[in-house]
Amino acid sequence: MYQIGVEFMVRLQYELGLVTISRAVFTNLTGDAATNCFGVKGMTVRSVTDGLVHLLKSEYMGKGVHVIFNADGSISIELHIAVDRGVNIPVVCESIIDEVRYKVIKSTGVEITRVDVFVDSIILG
Repeated sequence: MYQIGVEFMVRLQYELGLVTISRAVFTNLTGDAATNCFGVKGMTVRSVTDGLVHLLKSEYMGKGVHVIFNADGSISIELHIAVDRGVNIPVVCESIIDEVRYKVIKSTGVEITRVDVFVDSIILG
């Protein structure tokens, strides 16, 4: 893990060269994986001004994801979601965790220490 300006990245050294993966890649992969799971209405963010939870449009879903770069080169992920009314929340969250782990590891090869899911809202209807 290296810091370039204020942006953190993962750098992977290979025999043929260096690969750098930015925070945006991880947030986009995570947001896409989570929102494609059954029962997930979308990603959320809590407003600083009014304290209310807002459902994010698909182009801003990365704002509902927080990526933590660990000293050992792995990452930890926190994501905030809204779910449909009537879903089994623990089952939906387990599905999200499995899907996020699979897609991020498959796409980047970076180890994930933990995935924490925060259900901020239940959408009625």
